Amino acid sequence: MRSWGVGASGAGVGGDSMSIFITEFERAGAAAGTLAGLTFAIKDNIDVAGIPTTAGCPAFAYTPDRDADVVERLLAAGATAKGKTNLDQFATGLVGVRTPHGALSSVFHPEYASGGSSSGSAIAVAKGLVNFSLGTDTAGSGRVPAAFNNIIGLKPTKGLLSMKGVVPACLSLDCVSIFARDLHTAKRALLVAACKPVQQHEAKTQFRFGVPTALEFFGDVEAEKLYEQAVTKLEAAGGARVEIDYAPFLETARLLYSGPWVAERYAAVGEFIEAHPNETHPVVRDIILGAKRYSAVDTFKAMYRLEELRAITAPVWDTIDTLCLPTTGTIYKIADIESNPVQLNNNLGYYTNFVNLLDLAALAIPAGFRPNGLPFGITLIGPAHSDLALLQLAASLDRIEVAVVGAHLSGQPLNFQLQERGATLLRTCKTASNYRLFALANTAPPKPGLLKEPGFQGAGIEVEVWSMPAREFGSFVGAIPGPLGIGTLMLADGSAVKGFICEPAGLAGAEDITAFGGWRKFRLAR
Repeated sequence: MRSWGVGASGAGVGGDSMSIFITEFERAGAAAGTLAGLTFAIKDNIDVAGIPTTAGCPAFAYTPDRDADVVERLLAAGATAKGKTNLDQFATGLVGVRTPHGALSSVFHPEYASGGSSSGSAIAVAKGLVNFSLGTDTAGSGRVPAAFNNIIGLKPTKGLLSMKGVVPACLSLDCVSIFARDLHTAKRALLVAACKPVQQHEAKTQFRFGVPTALEFFGDVEAEKLYEQAVTKLEAAGGARVEIDYAPFLETARLLYSGPWVAERYAAVGEFIEAHPNETHPVVRDIILGAKRYSAVDTFKAMYRLEELRAITAPVWDTIDTLCLPTTGTIYKIADIESNPVQLNNNLGYYTNFVNLLDLAALAIPAGFRPNGLPFGITLIGPAHSDLALLQLAASLDRIEVAVVGAHLSGQPLNFQLQERGATLLRTCKTASNYRLFALANTAPPKPGLLKEPGFQGAGIEVEVWSMPAREFGSFVGAIPGPLGIGTLMLADGSAVKGFICEPAGLAGAEDITAFGGWRKFRLAR
């Protein structure tokens, strides 16, 4: 009888190559194409001609004679396939541990889960083994692993990528998903892999984003802080925060596993599991066989309630352009998941399970790190066919915080250099105590120089922190004349941002104006 403990196959834990790839091979794509030179990995519930498809269950294996539609399209565009990846068996789980091939961990800590069910596909990208990868996403399997490994997870609109040649989990809900390290690669792969035209959207400089009135982080205080920081970045990028009632979305999410949709998983592989109970992961087996308790009456009642929830949630999209949610409220250790496999998995689906039931598009993106080094992510969610709009919005969030101290302050003569680059003011605050401020000699317009002096204990210098699109940062820095430059400033709250500094040699003839506490007060006194 198979052992189902962590690392049971001998593949180990922690993202080694044996447990990432179930089967390694190289299939070169067309000699020329839009994806020539890129490599990709394939979740092992997606067919590749001549390579066994196991869906994470060796006894289920079969060898297809043709590629899945999505694989065929990527190869035709010049991408090279590198292997089939580990997964939660039969794509049932958000944890990455329900596999005979060895549980995978987050690339950032060997004790924490990788997320599932597309665990191997996410890890292959996070480790740089391939440029992008294919997963599947029914309940969040293309988003949770992205959050746990600090990469992009694109869950397209249902039907945009063909499911032909993919082992179904819930066929009416399943989507092929895309993992990448950057938004540009994800977009390139999406445009090629799609079996239907991808709708274009005009860029918006102003947008509305939804935030739940009540949020659940399962005790993860650091995740809550990072989410609030992400909301602040959305606002800095031109977003208007709109509070929404998450209750109907959450009720929809709970229909997926606490309702008869789980019976669709039985329709896909239930008879196989009944014939091979010892070859199936016990948690997967119990979930799928447990679906037999639902009747046709239960199914119709749930379908009616889903339509009611569609009607309740539909007006939300008249008030917002996108919904911004934590991808997950927290992250768990593998050992804790093994001890409480169902409840902790359900917790990870708190913000993901409703998306396909309501036919929405979703994009999981990185959103910072906890103090212990574990990543956090948010998901941008929009109506069906908003895929490119979500990618476009995420790109606008690629911003850099810059602290200005003198002529670039609001109302000062060089502030226009920030505004013409689309920068927005985040806050006014002070530097750490060990900075002095000098009025430089012979500068036009007049400018100060900020100097860090170890051991000095002052009151801090007033600065403004602006948020600037990353693409504009280079030209901004290029316009700064010596002896000024951009370095890293420490602020009074202990955070670090990019900001103006001055070479010590440039202080010849400068006046120490530290006592004024900032450039504005000095200028007002003159």
